[in-house]
Amino acid sequence: MRTTTVRLPDEKIKLLKAIAGLEGSSMSKVFEQMADDYLLRHRETMELLSIPRFVQECRAGYDEVKNGGGKPLDELDD
Repeated sequence: MRTTTVRLPDEKIKLLKAIAGLEGSSMSKVFEQMADDYLLRHRETMELLSIPRFVQECRAGYDEVKNGGGKPLDELDD
């Protein structure tokens, strides 16, 4: 496991330490649980990003629309 530094306001650190203490948990465990929750909430994003060329195609489509191209919503396929 790697070590990292997280910068948070003192008040948040105090609250996290208090909660960890009440749960009998370490701060490392609290941050690991927060990371797991964050990754779970962003699972769909990670799945989309794993599609080859997805980001490039999104950017190309955005540029096309920004430059006046594309179709109105009512002309798009369902």
